[in-house]
Amino acid sequence: MVDKSKDETFKATETADVYETLRENFIKVVDELAKVQPQYSQSVSNLQLDYIQAIKNTIYTAFSAQKHLTNSNQGTWNSTPSSVPFVEQFAKQSNEITNNTIRAVGINNQLTINALDAARENLKIYNKTIDAVTEFNTNAAKAWNSFFTTQQQQFFKH
Repeated sequence: MVDKSKDETFKATETADVYETLRENFIKVVDELAKVQPQYSQSVSNLQLDYIQAIKNTIYTAFSAQKHLTNSNQGTWNSTPSSVPFVEQFAKQSNEITNNTIRAVGINNQLTINALDAARENLKIYNKTIDAVTEFNTNAAKAWNSFFTTQQQQFFKH
């Protein structure tokens, strides 16, 4: 006669070992991702800084070339006398547009930071929810197993 309780205990142990192995393997993968995350973030940050520098260089070069072209060909580019009120108005409007753009970028940055902070808070809530659901499911499984075991014992007694 085969001892059924030993066989069931062995299967339960094997199943628990499989879950433990899978859990550990997933944790290893996440740990490896966490190791490279700072390098990844630094590379993205460096790329952003390089783009910013490239944009600044493009602006500087474009305006330097225009200024040089205008200054070297006075007769061609400056055939009409410049209007001082026009130049002053243009400079004033350009400054207003620049200031408005800077304010808009600041507001956008604050909104983005707030959204990222909200996402972090949502992840914390999500983690707490997962913990609560896991605890509930574990307790429900334990209750079901207890009930099922009790029912089996009563069934086999009769």
